[in-house]
Amino acid sequence: MISRRARTGLLLGLICTLAACTAPGSDEQTRPQPTPGVPSPGAAGIGDPYYPDDGNGGYDATGYDVSIGYDPANGRLTGDTTVTARATQDLESFNLDLRGFRIRSVEVDGERAEFARQGDFELVITPGEPLTNGSEFTARVRYEGTPQDASSAQLGGNGWQRSESGGAFVLGEPQSGSYWYPVNEHPRDKATFRLTARVPQDWTAVSIGRQEGSSTADGWTTSTWVESEPVASYLTTVAIDRFTIDRGRLPDGTPVLSAFAPGAEGIRQDAARVPEIIEFLSGKFGDYPATSAGGIYLGENVGYSLETQGRPTYTVSADLETIVHELAHQWYGNEVSVESWADICLNECLASYSQWLWAEGKEGDDLDARYRRAVDQLRDDREFWGQRLYDMGAGHEFEGVYDKGILALHALRRQIGDEAFHRVLREWPVEHREGNASWPKFERFVADIAGQDLEGFFADWFRGTQLPGDEHLYPGSLRR
Repeated sequence: MISRRARTGLLLGLICTLAACTAPGSDEQTRPQPTPGVPSPGAAGIGDPYYPDDGNGGYDATGYDVSIGYDPANGRLTGDTTVTARATQDLESFNLDLRGFRIRSVEVDGERAEFARQGDFELVITPGEPLTNGSEFTARVRYEGTPQDASSAQLGGNGWQRSESGGAFVLGEPQSGSYWYPVNEHPRDKATFRLTARVPQDWTAVSIGRQEGSSTADGWTTSTWVESEPVASYLTTVAIDRFTIDRGRLPDGTPVLSAFAPGAEGIRQDAARVPEIIEFLSGKFGDYPATSAGGIYLGENVGYSLETQGRPTYTVSADLETIVHELAHQWYGNEVSVESWADICLNECLASYSQWLWAEGKEGDDLDARYRRAVDQLRDDREFWGQRLYDMGAGHEFEGVYDKGILALHALRRQIGDEAFHRVLREWPVEHREGNASWPKFERFVADIAGQDLEGFFADWFRGTQLPGDEHLYPGSLRR
């Protein structure tokens, strides 16, 4: 994701020429374990220290089959979602996350199940018979109503949002899936995703993954989208608008689909460079990991763009650097996702540094000179240096990672050398393919490849709240 705030600060004026339950500071967090053989309720949260109610315990979701009907004229949605999962304990009951809607019915393995609402978004489901640890099961939820939106202090609009054209789209981080389908809402539980969307025939629905069909009958168009690779729920989306669709393919045959809402025509020239950008980033990070490519280009200023899987969603103010950033997330954030939201630098710092890599590789920029200019201008900015890049606190995840994070990674590159740095960029996504990782794991990974003791460096740059000392501020070729 790249936010409006991240693109308006002084530093970006210089920068942009143009599972185990993991807690901060440790790789494991001890949680009470259910007694084997005794059915008990699954936890109402997955264990993220910043958002303890997000996600759920007791099962591992493996797939979502979401079917929705949406009429922009009245803003109402009807939904029918089947979750396929595997129990990780003997379950008396389990939770899904769903915000709003009237629940019409719930079934578990084809049999009616009891359900209740708790708090803002917990849907508690009690099957007729307990579920055995290790068993696969399905939960089908039918629901209807007007989707909720929300406002995030960090991002602005969040969740299901009505567009100025009268259509709608879903966008948000850390949460967005639960605004339109029942889900285990945390990136630690990725699953495959299938969407069947039914909209009036003069509208078009676009989602992530590959489009597997579209038909029109009785004034309604139904389209199907399939993401066969595991995806975190905040990286799923649907956008409904009067889109113009461009199609193509990458050299390896991966389908490219770009959808332009009315008002998004200004980004077409940059959007046409998606294959070029993917080729460049593949040279840095390894083979492109997504099953599809392209973009959803909105016709209004949402305030941020988001790396929805394979097909990022862009605000109308997005530019070429934004596209580079969101496509870099396909490796850093999507292929390898955070274990907890304290680890967000793994997503945003790396994706932001890709903008520098692009400027260096495609535009010939001297990154050392750019770095020194930024440090010189920001040296006395206590607010800037006071931003932590790891374990920054709930509600502060997106404050320093776009600007200070770039400087930190460039300093790291000079600290360990180009050969080790580029090994890190390529090997990390392979090491954690389709999985999750924490920032402390990344620190150890870098130190192992570099063969250096980097504890002081990481403490200064990623945990520190003041200007690093010269030893770490000007390593390697940055030294004056």
